[in-house]
Amino acid sequence: MAKEIRVLVLRAAGSNCDVETGFAFQTVGAKAELVHINRLAEGSVRLDSYHILAIPGGFTYGDDVSAGKILANELKCKLGDQVQRFVDAGKLVLGICNGFQVLVKAGLLPSGHIRDGRQLVTLSFNDSGKFEDRWVYLRPDPASPCVFTRGLERIITLPVAHAEGKFVPASQEVMDSLQSGHQIVFRYVGPDGKPAGYPWNPNGSVGDVAGICDPTGRIFGLMPHPERHFDPTHHPRWTREGLRPEGDGVAIFRNAVQYARENL
Repeated sequence: MAKEIRVLVLRAAGSNCDVETGFAFQTVGAKAELVHINRLAEGSVRLDSYHILAIPGGFTYGDDVSAGKILANELKCKLGDQVQRFVDAGKLVLGICNGFQVLVKAGLLPSGHIRDGRQLVTLSFNDSGKFEDRWVYLRPDPASPCVFTRGLERIITLPVAHAEGKFVPASQEVMDSLQSGHQIVFRYVGPDGKPAGYPWNPNGSVGDVAGICDPTGRIFGLMPHPERHFDPTHHPRWTREGLRPEGDGVAIFRNAVQYARENL
């Protein structure tokens, strides 16, 4: 009998992609549970009972102060030790859109350490000055250690939906470190697979960065939504381009569950 992999999909006021994220993990064989952060803070649910922590998209706490900042502070101040033990145990963390914003503002990305509290990168307001809701092309780095994208070498398409998705490193030194460590998992590209400006890079991200991981590849954050291209009929051009075997986002969830089953 296959080992049961438990996924905690973290909820807070304003989360709105939690059900879809849980569904994606359930469909690839995991047991996903939607858990409010207060249940972890009060101790009625233990993070160490799970193999994967997923922070879904949405607008937690109305994105007051800045997108994801309040939930990031809650992770650090209320759950910092729990989260660090979870990471130190070799478990997996996924942050999608607002979840990505939370991970970088909590300091978990790109370093993988929440205790020191240092923020090395941020996700700021889109250069367009507006909310961007569109499909984008993403080129993966086959050399990345990212557990979630193993075996993924072709360009994929996923939708974005955000107002604060512009990736900005604290310095060129930080950017150089991400590049040399192959921590830049996805970059925005044009339809021809080459670097391109707006709208293919929908937010003006430095280096066209769409997603990064920590040095181990077990913590992954991205602005595009893999749970929104799960079924092949989710793609807006499937009737013109043909129905794919599965949505481009499926591999990200399947890889995570497979890794957890084999290693945790």
